[in-house]
Amino acid sequence: MATKKAAAKKSPAKKTAKKAARKYSPAASKSVETEMKAMKEGKLKSGSGQKVTDPKQAIAIGLSEARKAGKKVPPAPEK
Repeated sequence: MATKKAAAKKSPAKKTAKKAARKYSPAASKSVETEMKAMKEGKLKSGSGQKVTDPKQAIAIGLSEARKAGKKVPPAPEK
């Protein structure tokens, strides 16, 4: 019975509060935000000149522009 009390009083292991590195820079997030806003206003066009209506495509355009501008963004997935 003494072992149960000792085990119950044991404090949980403390986790180190190590901050994870960001994958995307705040500037890249701003680029995506502006593209999403343009899409919602109906002003965003794709490479072929057609209006963009899919949010995923707007995000892809924002990330692509951030990469071209040299912002911190992971590389595009290989096809």
